[in-house]
Amino acid sequence: MRVEKCYFCSSPVYPGHGIQFVRNDCKIFKFCRSKCHKNFKKKRNPRKLRWTKAFRKSHGKELAVDNSFEFERRRQIPTKYSRQVWNSTIQAMKRVDEIRVKRQNQFIFNRLKKGKELRKEADIREVKQNIHLIKSPAAKEKKTERLVQIIEESDEEMKE
Repeated sequence: MRVEKCYFCSSPVYPGHGIQFVRNDCKIFKFCRSKCHKNFKKKRNPRKLRWTKAFRKSHGKELAVDNSFEFERRRQIPTKYSRQVWNSTIQAMKRVDEIRVKRQNQFIFNRLKKGKELRKEADIREVKQNIHLIKSPAAKEKKTERLVQIIEESDEEMKE
C-alpha cells in the first residue's frame, strides 16, 4: 500500500481516496479532496492559502529544514527482502519518528516563547502605566484591621 501526498496541501492520500488529474504532458497530480482540486483548477498558490502545509512552512510556522526529513524521501532502488534488515529498518523508522517529534515540539516551543515574552513585557508596561489603579496589599490589611476594630467597638457598645 502506497500512501501518496496531495499535490496542493501535502496531506496523505490513501489508496482509493481523492482525485487524480493527468495533464496533457502526462504529469500526474493527486488531490486528497475536492477542495484541493478546485483550488488547483483556479490556479491558486498553495503558499498563499493559510490552511496548506506550504504556507505553514514558508511562513515559519512549521519546521522546514531538518535532517530527519531525508529519511522520509521515496527510495527507487529495490532491495532483496531480509528479515534482519526489515527489523532494523522498522526500529530505525521508530527512532527517526521520535527524533522528528522532539525537534518539532522544540521548534514550536521556541516559536511560542517569543510571543510569551512580548505579552509579559506588554503586561509589565501596562501595570507601570496604571499602577494607581492597583491597591497595595498593605492597604488592604490596614482596612481589614480597621473593620475589625470597628466591629469590636460596636460589639462592646451593644453589650453595655
